[in-house]
Amino acid sequence: MANTVFDYHAAFSRSVGWITRDELDILKNKRVAIAGLGGAGGSHLLTLARLGIGKFNIADFDCFELPNFNRQAGASMSHLNQPKVDVLEGTALDINPTLDIKKFSCGVTTDNLSEFLTDVDVYLDGVDFFAFAAREAIFAACAERGIPAITAAPLGMSVALLNFMPGQMSFEDYFQLQGKSDLDKMLHFLVGLSPAMLQRSYLVDPTAIDFPNHKGPSTSMGCELCAGFAGSQALKIVLKRGDILAAPWGLQFDAYRCRLAKTWRPWGNRNPLQRLSIIMAKRHFIR
Repeated sequence: MANTVFDYHAAFSRSVGWITRDELDILKNKRVAIAGLGGAGGSHLLTLARLGIGKFNIADFDCFELPNFNRQAGASMSHLNQPKVDVLEGTALDINPTLDIKKFSCGVTTDNLSEFLTDVDVYLDGVDFFAFAAREAIFAACAERGIPAITAAPLGMSVALLNFMPGQMSFEDYFQLQGKSDLDKMLHFLVGLSPAMLQRSYLVDPTAIDFPNHKGPSTSMGCELCAGFAGSQALKIVLKRGDILAAPWGLQFDAYRCRLAKTWRPWGNRNPLQRLSIIMAKRHFIR
C-alpha cells in the first residue's frame, strides 16, 4: 500500500450514494475558508477534506498546548508547541495530497481579510469563543461579499448552529454586538447561539465558566458534533441542495440529553425572550 498512487475518485467513492459522482467533481472545485483551527475548526477542516472539498483557506496564529488535548484535532504529544495551521495542513494533505490549501499563519487580520475570503464559496467559523473583533470583522466581510457563513459552537455535549446567508439576516443584526462591552458580547453571543440552552442542566461545576478570564469547559463530543452539523450545511450550500435554515432560525442538538431544538428568534437578541435570557445569564454566570 505504501506505493499506492492517490486517486481522488477512488478515495472518496464511498460517499457516492449520498452524493453523486458529478457532485464529487463539484466538491473538488469548491473553496472553503476556516478561521481558527482549534476544537471546532480543526474538525471542520478534516471532515470537509474527507467529504472531498478540494480547496481551503485556513487561518490560525496559535500553537498546540496541553490544555488543547481534550478536544482539538491535531493536539498530541508529537505536535506540542507546533503551529496548528501547519499540523492541520499536514493532516489534511495526508488525506488528500491534491488539496489546494492557502495558509494564513498570523490568523485573520485587517491586512489579509480580503485575501482570506477571495474566491471562497462558504466560510466556517472556528475562532475562539472570546475572539469577538476577528469574528465580527469576518462575518461582516462575508455579508458584504455575499459569502454564506456558518457558526457552529460546541456547548457541553451539544452543537448550536446558525447559518448566515447572503441577503438575509446578518451576524450583527442577529447578535447585536456592536458597542457592547466585552462581557456583554460574551453573554449576547452565548444566548444568541443557544436560545434553548439545552446544555445548561448538566453543567456540574459552574465555576469552570470564567468569562472575565476567557475560560470555559469543553468536550471533544461537542466539537465533533459541530463538524457534522456544519459540514452538512456546507454540503447543502455548495451543492445548492434546497433551502437552508438561516438566522433568525437556529438549531441545537444535545447528544447528552438526546434533544433537538429548532429555534426562531425574530430580531435576534433584540427579541424580548432573548433580552430576558441575557439578563438571567448575567445573573447566573457573573459573580
